[in-house]
Amino acid sequence: MFRSLLVGSLVAALSVVPAAQACTGIRLIAKDGGVIAARTLEFGFDLHSEVLVVPAGAALSGSLPDGGKGISYTTKYGFLGANAEGLTAIVDGLNDQGLYVGLFYFPGYASYTEATKENAARAMAPHEYGNWLLGNFANVEEVKANFNKVVLVPVVVEAIEQAAPVHFVVYDRSGKSVVIEPLEHGLKIYDNPLGVMTNSPTFDWHMTNLRNYVNLSAVNVPPIGVGGIKLAQLGQGSGLRGLPGDFTPPSRFVRAVAFAQSAIPSDTAAKAVLQAFHILNNFDIPFGAVREIDNGQLHAEATTWTSASDLKNLRWFFKTYDDQSIHGVDLAKALGAAQGKIRHITMDSSQPVADVSTNFK
Repeated sequence: MFRSLLVGSLVAALSVVPAAQACTGIRLIAKDGGVIAARTLEFGFDLHSEVLVVPAGAALSGSLPDGGKGISYTTKYGFLGANAEGLTAIVDGLNDQGLYVGLFYFPGYASYTEATKENAARAMAPHEYGNWLLGNFANVEEVKANFNKVVLVPVVVEAIEQAAPVHFVVYDRSGKSVVIEPLEHGLKIYDNPLGVMTNSPTFDWHMTNLRNYVNLSAVNVPPIGVGGIKLAQLGQGSGLRGLPGDFTPPSRFVRAVAFAQSAIPSDTAAKAVLQAFHILNNFDIPFGAVREIDNGQLHAEATTWTSASDLKNLRWFFKTYDDQSIHGVDLAKALGAAQGKIRHITMDSSQPVADVSTNFK
């Protein structure tokens, strides 16, 4: 009777790979109603991400730990976004209905269901869950009604030598958002009114932790009188003094809320995309700033790429560590050019540096 109980936490397996715990996600809403879902992706080595384009009508299936096939389905909607390590699996992307899904690392808390003969027909690897959501559902309400109709089983990803410990953030073009987490007693879903996402601990813990920062404001603190003298702020930014500045998930969650909520809405979705990249520059990790030593070997984490999804105009944008130029992929154009096949677009490029030495006015 206990064969279907959830397997234990995957945190112990993290010792075999470099840490990857620094992804940060935000949501912006423009004045024209455009919703932008944006995030950073950090990892301890190159994930060789490409843009994966999956058309409507594609036959997809889930994986089982023993190498067998789990759930089989045909995509109702076309979608695209970034994959990792050559997998036919979306790490971050959107579908043709304006639904977005992002996978974020969740070490120490992710627990998965044991694969059995009874659940195999509705089972899939954790990293395949984004495909299933994007391929089948048009909005957050549909996701809420169906999110737990599949089971996530611990399929090992060769590149990281473990089942990917992940949780998921979902947005739609109305601005609604939910977070889905694989916990000890199954998949749990939370409403995400602030539209922010990071990593461990659980989402409800992060929301409770925000109460420690109720004093923060984007408005500068006015001068005060003390003992007959006036004390004024030293420079700008006194309202956010005390905002945590390190790269831990709790600190990044608080910073992401502060920056996203204080952002002045852009006029259009296109301008909000640029605004999102500016905000996420605050979370960019250069090589060497986050590191650890494992068996005498140095591992350094860095921001591999940053993305923004325009859920109104159905465009996915990205920049990489090696090229800070913003690249865009139009979903309708990409699906049309793919001609019903699963296709890949490279994300690799080198940073162009323009010489403007003689560009006089």
